[in-house]
Amino acid sequence: MKKFKLIIITIIITLIIGIIAFIYINKPKPIAKITQVSTSNADLTFAVLGDVHENIDHFQEAINDLYTINPSMDVLVLNGDSVDQGLDKQYDSMKNVLKKNNDLLPKTIIKNIGNHEFFDYNIETNSAEQVESFINRYLEFSGEEKVYHDTWIKNYHFISLGSEDGNSETINSVTAFISNEQLEWFKEKLAEDYQKGKPIFVFLHQPLDYGNGSWIGIKQSEEIKEILSQYPEVIMFASHTHRNLEEDSIVLDKPFTIVNTGAVHYTIIRDANSEGGRRIESDYIKGIYIEVNGNNVTIKGRNIKEKQWIFTKEINKQ
Repeated sequence: MKKFKLIIITIIITLIIGIIAFIYINKPKPIAKITQVSTSNADLTFAVLGDVHENIDHFQEAINDLYTINPSMDVLVLNGDSVDQGLDKQYDSMKNVLKKNNDLLPKTIIKNIGNHEFFDYNIETNSAEQVESFINRYLEFSGEEKVYHDTWIKNYHFISLGSEDGNSETINSVTAFISNEQLEWFKEKLAEDYQKGKPIFVFLHQPLDYGNGSWIGIKQSEEIKEILSQYPEVIMFASHTHRNLEEDSIVLDKPFTIVNTGAVHYTIIRDANSEGGRRIESDYIKGIYIEVNGNNVTIKGRNIKEKQWIFTKEINKQ
C-alpha cells in the first residue's frame, strides 16, 4: 500500500512539474528591457516607417530602436504596405505587435494604405467588390473612415493621401489611383489654417513621377505636383520603392520637399556587379526620424539594424 501511495504521489508531482514547465515555455515572451538613450526638447517628434509587409521581427527591431532614440515621440506613421497581403490574419498579426508594444509606442499611430493592402496572392485580378473588401479591412485596421485622412498634432498638419483602387480591372498592382474627390479634399486640407513657412507633412505610399523609372505609381502624379507647387512648406514622405536611404533620399525645391522613407521589410541596394544593377538586402531595416522646432525641420535617416544615423538634413522653408 505504501509503495502504491508513493507511486501515486510521484505521478502527481511529475504532472505538476510538467504543467508548470509547459506554462513557462509557452507563456508570451516579455519584450526585452530597453535602456532609454535620449529624449528630445523639440516641439514635435515623429518617425515614418514604410513597407513593413508584416515582417514582425524587423518591425519589433524598429519599435525598440525608435524607443531608444526618443521614448516620448509624438507620432509613428506607417506609410503603407504594413501587410504583405490585405488579409485579416496579417492585420491581426500587426495589431498584436502594436498591442504588445503599447508602452514603447507613441500614443498616435497613423496607418496609411499602400498597394499590398489590395493583394491576395490567390486572386489574380480584383473585382470591384473585392477592392471594396480590401479597403474595408484596411479601414478597420487603421481606424479611419476613408483611405485619405488628416489630423492636427501639436498644431502641425498631417495629411495622408491613399489609393482608392488596386490590382483590379481598372488599375495595375502598383499604381495609386487618386479620385477627383480626393484631389479636391487635398486642396482644401492644404489651405486649412495655412501659415506661410509653417511645415505641412504629407504622406502617400507611392512616390511622384519625376522620370526616374523605379516602381513609379501615381496615376494622378501631375495633378498632385501641380497642387503641391503652391505649397513650398510641404514635406512629402513616400515609400514603396524599397530604395536604400542615402543623401539623395531627400529632394528639395520642387518647390516642396520629397523624402524617401526607406523600408522595414527589405532594402534594394545599387550594385553594378548584380543583375539589373541592384540587389536585395533582406536583413536591412531603414526608417526616418523627424524633429520639428517652429518652422525648422530636422530629418534623419536611420539604419535601424546597425543603430546608426545615415544622414541628417535641416530644412527651413521661411
